[in-house]
Amino acid sequence: MNYDEKIDLLAKLLKKSAHTLALTGAGISTESGIPDFRSPGTGLWTKFDPVKVATVSALKRDPATFYTINLDRWTRYSGARPNAAHQALARLEQERLLYGVITQNIDGLHRKAGSKTVWEVHGHLRTCHCMDCKKSYPLDFLVDQFNSGTNPPRCQKCGGVLRLDVVLFEDPLGEDFFHATQAMTSCQLLVVVGSSLQVYPVAALPERARQLAIINKEPTPWDERADLVIHEKAGQVLTDVLAALEKL
Repeated sequence: MNYDEKIDLLAKLLKKSAHTLALTGAGISTESGIPDFRSPGTGLWTKFDPVKVATVSALKRDPATFYTINLDRWTRYSGARPNAAHQALARLEQERLLYGVITQNIDGLHRKAGSKTVWEVHGHLRTCHCMDCKKSYPLDFLVDQFNSGTNPPRCQKCGGVLRLDVVLFEDPLGEDFFHATQAMTSCQLLVVVGSSLQVYPVAALPERARQLAIINKEPTPWDERADLVIHEKAGQVLTDVLAALEKL
């Protein structure tokens, strides 16, 4: 199939499916200026070994070093705006062609784009909490402390070390992953957007879908089992799908 034929097929799959979910990864946010993890030269994981620097053990062992290494790269893109791909998924939800979005991203761009049903399976950057008393704070409370020279940032109530509400290596996945897994039980079509499908357990979710479409610039381990694969930029693909849907 050529590109136009693939767009038409995806539009028809979306129209036919009674329960469609999207699964998104770092690749959907690159068009918003946020680097992904694995691209040669620019990927965040080519510069840091996350298993060493972004773990619960690293945070507990040396929280000051943990924040020195990690905080800037997590918060540098806080001003990023949703791109055409995020906006298209929000529109598909509004038109009841998409039930919700399961995202591996912590950038919050799906919510900013207007998506209502979003499962952030790796957490988010809106809040943080004390590791001792569990008191919650807006993320700015932690960032302001760090920028003012308090490292590691501390709880105002008990003095415990604060941590971001993101899933670190060695963390179990939280409630959002449980709810996403439940939603997948009735999934007729899963549209993967910008995910390499290499990080488990999220990468196992396609097993639960009756049909699978993948939009990703690079090949994934699931390509051979997918009903449709488009190796192009997500923003362009989803914009073209919206246009194709208007003709059906």
